[in-house]
Amino acid sequence: MARVEWVKLRLNNWALWRARNDGGGGGFMSQSAFLNGGGSGYREAIVPVDDVDASVTDDAVESLRTTRPQLYRTLHCIYPKGMGIKGTARECGCGESTIKAHLEIADGVLALWFSERLERSMAMRDIQKRSSAT
Repeated sequence: MARVEWVKLRLNNWALWRARNDGGGGGFMSQSAFLNGGGSGYREAIVPVDDVDASVTDDAVESLRTTRPQLYRTLHCIYPKGMGIKGTARECGCGESTIKAHLEIADGVLALWFSERLERSMAMRDIQKRSSAT
């Protein structure tokens, strides 16, 4: 079983979002613009983060906390903490192949979570359309 690419992309976006939120960078400057002077004159490129997408992904990952704690821990070690496969295996006390398997399983579980969420959303829209038409 291979990783699901679009889920990986969502998880990467989520990791950036978590890092910015956990670091106090919720979209606001941490100091006045005039104090940001100095340095080499080059600015670091800021990678855009889709906050809505990341928030929904956070809900999906949080849904694993009680039902699949090993997947939840693996995702947190790999993505927001950036520990990599080896570091996560060391942290979790298991082999690298187990971590890779956890990532593949997590991708499948999250893909299912996202598709079920979409189905519920579409069903709610259909209900709202029917109720407003009558």
